[in-house]
Amino acid sequence: MSSVLWRGNWQTRARIISGLVLFTYAFFHFINIGLGLLSPALMDQMQDGMTAVVRNPIMSTVLYASLSVHAGLALAKLANRRNLRMPFSEILQVTLGLIIPLQLLAHLVQTRYAHEVFGVNDELSYLIILMWPNDSIWKQSLLMLVVWVHGCIGLHFWLRLTTWWRTAFPYLIGLAVLVPAFGLAGVLTEGRRMFSIFIDPEQRAPLMEQYNWPSSETFQALFETTTQSTRLFWALLFLTLFTYGVRKLLRRRKSIRIRYVDGPEVTSEKGMTLLEISQANGIPHTALCGGRGRCTTCRVQVEHGIDLLHPPSDAELRSLRAVNAGPDTRLACQIRPTHPATVFRVFRPEGGRHRAHASQGQERQLAILFLDMRGFTARTTGQLPYDVVFLLNRFFDAIVPQIIKAGGEVDKYLGDGLLAVFETRDAESSAKAGLQATAAISNALVQFNKTLESEGSQPVKIGMGLHLGNLVLGEIGAAGNAPRTLIGDTVNAASRLESETKRLGVELLVSAQVLEAAQLIDDDLPLQEFTLRGVSEPIFALPCPSGTRLIDDLNKAKM
Repeated sequence: MSSVLWRGNWQTRARIISGLVLFTYAFFHFINIGLGLLSPALMDQMQDGMTAVVRNPIMSTVLYASLSVHAGLALAKLANRRNLRMPFSEILQVTLGLIIPLQLLAHLVQTRYAHEVFGVNDELSYLIILMWPNDSIWKQSLLMLVVWVHGCIGLHFWLRLTTWWRTAFPYLIGLAVLVPAFGLAGVLTEGRRMFSIFIDPEQRAPLMEQYNWPSSETFQALFETTTQSTRLFWALLFLTLFTYGVRKLLRRRKSIRIRYVDGPEVTSEKGMTLLEISQANGIPHTALCGGRGRCTTCRVQVEHGIDLLHPPSDAELRSLRAVNAGPDTRLACQIRPTHPATVFRVFRPEGGRHRAHASQGQERQLAILFLDMRGFTARTTGQLPYDVVFLLNRFFDAIVPQIIKAGGEVDKYLGDGLLAVFETRDAESSAKAGLQATAAISNALVQFNKTLESEGSQPVKIGMGLHLGNLVLGEIGAAGNAPRTLIGDTVNAASRLESETKRLGVELLVSAQVLEAAQLIDDDLPLQEFTLRGVSEPIFALPCPSGTRLIDDLNKAKM
C-alpha cells in the first residue's frame, strides 16, 4: 500500500490502525451472524473459530487496546479542535462514533464480562434469544448498522485519494449495503428459530442449563455494571467537551482582531492562517487552489500590521513576484497573524458566488492532444468560404469520433486544428486513452484520404502532439457565459510538440510523460530531447511517422 496512506502524525496512524482492527472484527462478526440465514451449524462453527482467535490473550489485548486507543484518540481529537465546524460527512461520522459506546458497553457487559465473571455461555444463539422479542434486538441491530456506517465513512476518508478506491467505489457501495443486510437477515432468521424452541418448556430447561442462564441476581449485577460503564462514558464525554471549552476560552484570551476593509471585524485565535480565519468566521475569501499556495487568488493587501507579520517564504515570494504584487501584499493562506491587522481582499468572491463548482477550477494530471492540419492555408487559398467550411467539417467528422471513442473530448477547435483532453479517472488511463486516440485518428485519416483521392483532391496531412501533465480545468469568462477550458504549462508544451512534428516530418510526437504514465516507457525507445519555446524544462518525446504504427513500435521496443 502506498506510503501516502500513512501520512500524518502518530495519532492519525494509530487511529487508522486501530480502526482497521475494529472494522475487520466487525466485518467477520456480521458475516458470522448472517450465516444464521443459511445454517445454525455454520453460524456456530464460525463463532467457535472466532472465539478461539479473539479470546486468545494476545488477540484480546490487541482488540481491546484498539478499542481503547480508537475511542481515546477520537475524544482527544474532539477536545483539541479549534471549532466544531465540520462537513456533514464528518459530523455524521463523529455523531455515530459517540452513539456506538452507548450500545456497545451493554453488549460487552452481557457477553465477555458475563462470560468471564459469571461463567455465562455467551454464544450467538444465547444473545439472540436474550434480546428476542423485545426492543433490545432492534437496538443491537441499530448498533450493527451504526458501527458499519461509521467504519465505512472512516475507510472512505482514508482511501478516497487512491486511484483503485475510486475505481472500485461503485462495487464497494454494493458490498457496504449487502454486509449489514446479510447480518440482519441472519439475526431475524435465528431469532425466530430460537424463540420457537425456547417457548417450549421441555426444551427451555436444557437450553438454560447449556447457557448457564444468569439468575435474577446475576442479571441485576450485569445491569448495574452497564449503568456504571455508561456513566463513565458520559463523564469522559463531559470531560472532553469541558476540555474543548477551556482550550477555546484560553485561545480567545490570546486572540487577535482582524479588520477586513469593506467587511467585518472579527476576533480569532492565534495560529490560524488568515484564510482559515476568514473561513472560520464565514467571510467570503477567494482561494481557487483551496489554500495550498498554488495560486495567488487569496492575496490581500495588509493596510495595517504588515511590519508585524513573519517574512514570506521563498515559495510565497515567487508567487507574489509572478503577479507583480506590491510590498504590502501577502497570500492569506500563508500568513499567520499574531497581532491586530487590517486587510483588503484583492479578489472579492461575491460577484461569482453563484457560479458552478467548475468555475473554481480543478487540478488534474491528464493527457492532452494538439492536432493541426498541415498546409491548410496553401490548400484553401482561392477556394470559396463555403468549400473551406465543408472540408473542415468533413475532416473533423472523420477524426473527432475517434477521440470520443477513446474517452476524450474536444476542448476547443482552433481553425484547422483542435485541442482534446482525456479526462479519465487517473493519469494512467488518460495516457492510454490518448495513445489509443492517436492510433485511431491515423487510421481514420487513411480512410478519409482515400475518399479525397477518389474525388480528385489532395490527401490531408496532420501533426499531433500528445503530452501529459498537471492541468487546471475551469470555466473561464463572465458569469453565465464562461466555457470550460484548460490552463497550465502542459497545454503550451503539447502545442510546441505538435509544431515540432512539421520540422521533423513526422505525424506524431508522444512525450515521455505519456509513455511513463501508460507504463510503456523503455530504455530502448528512440526518445529525442526537445527544448521548446516557453517551456522551462527540456521534454523527451518519441517521434512517430504515423500514429497507426505507434502501438506496434512500442511493443517491438519492449520485446
